[in-house]
Amino acid sequence: MLGEAVLFDVLREGLWVSVVISAPILAVALVSGLVIGLFQALTSVQEMTLTFVPKLLCIAGVFWITMGFMTRTLLSFFETSIVPLVAGG
Repeated sequence: MLGEAVLFDVLREGLWVSVVISAPILAVALVSGLVIGLFQALTSVQEMTLTFVPKLLCIAGVFWITMGFMTRTLLSFFETSIVPLVAGG
């Protein structure tokens, strides 16, 4: 049976892994949103596609670049935390 302390430790580590994995994408979304918002405020251009398309392209680019990092991080988490619990270690 899984102890309460072990369960909370694995949940805490899983939440931390999700924060680390999502940080690059969220940071790029924040920076690109601020830059596009500043550009719109300076030029008085209020076009909805101007905010959506560049941000989407930036997010997709960062996702593509960091896909290997995300995969390695998740694989490491599963190999060190989840698999030993499932195997009974």
